[in-house]
Amino acid sequence: MTDRTYTVLLYSDDPKVRDRMRLAVGTRPAADLRVEFVEADDYDACVRLVDDYEIDLMLLDGEATPAGGLGLARQIKDDRPNAAPPTCVVLARAADRWLAAYAQVDGTLMYPLDPIETGRTVAAMLRSYATGGPVTTA
Repeated sequence: MTDRTYTVLLYSDDPKVRDRMRLAVGTRPAADLRVEFVEADDYDACVRLVDDYEIDLMLLDGEATPAGGLGLARQIKDDRPNAAPPTCVVLARAADRWLAAYAQVDGTLMYPLDPIETGRTVAAMLRSYATGGPVTTA
């Protein structure tokens, strides 16, 4: 795989959560991957970014309000059945993974974010997406 820059959308209503997400992923989650970030703090901004940019991965806050990452993921998948970017939702409770499956997310991470696990998950999802393979890591 060539060294390429991927665009990751960070979604949370809380700027501190977006900062933690950005730091956990880092700009190089793997030696062969570079990441740049775009950020959204509400549902409308997130949808606009998905429509206006080539988003390679959405990293969504499952605890965001009023629109949580799970609902947002499901809505984007429903609205763009063949064109939705892969989604990874950060959850506060492991018990919510069943909701993530219902929302058709491709991966989940748990709060607090572990930088090693987050980097590995994001790198695996980006590689799978780039090669057209299955993205699911949930």
